[in-house]
Amino acid sequence: MTNYESPIGKGYVQVYTGNGKGKTTAALGLAFRAMGRGMKTYIGQFMKGQLYGELKAANMTGGYITIEQYGKDTFIHVKNPPDPADVEMAQAGLAKARTAMSSGKYSIVVLDEICTAHFFHLITVEEMMETIARKPDGVELVFTGRYAPKTLMEKANLVTEMTEVKHYYPQGVPARDGIER
Repeated sequence: MTNYESPIGKGYVQVYTGNGKGKTTAALGLAFRAMGRGMKTYIGQFMKGQLYGELKAANMTGGYITIEQYGKDTFIHVKNPPDPADVEMAQAGLAKARTAMSSGKYSIVVLDEICTAHFFHLITVEEMMETIARKPDGVELVFTGRYAPKTLMEKANLVTEMTEVKHYYPQGVPARDGIER
C-alpha cells in the first residue's frame, strides 16, 4: 500500500443485492464503521448524479469517505441497447474506481449500483470479474445493486440479499430527504 497500510489483512469481496431497501445504506454503514477505525473508503456510485444526503455527509468526514458519481442527474431510462452516454459514464466510472482501488489510499472500495448498471448493459460481468482479479490484498471490495449476476455472487466471499417485505411507495410516499436520498 502506498499511502498507508490497510489493517484489514487480505480483504474480501462482498455483494449487497436484492429488491429490498438498504444496499447502499449497508455499504455506507461499513464505510462509517471503517472510518471509526481510521480506514478510508472510496465509493463510486454508478447511474447516480443527483444530490443524495450521503454526498453531504461524506464531505463532513475529513477525507475518510470519498464519493464520486458516475451518472446523470436524472433517472436512467431503460433502453436496450442503452444510451451511449450512460455506457460512457459507467465505463469512465469503472476506470476511476479501479484507479482508486489500486491507489493504496483506501481500505474499502464500494461499487455502488454496479449490479444495476450491469442489468442495464452498462457494465459486463467480465469487467466485474476483471475488477475482482485486480483487487490488491488489503482492499475490501463491495458491489451493490439489484440483479447481481450469479457469476458475481459465486465469486464473492460474502453475499447479502435485501428482501422487501413491505414498502410505503405503493401508498404514494415519495423518496424523502435524509431517508431515501
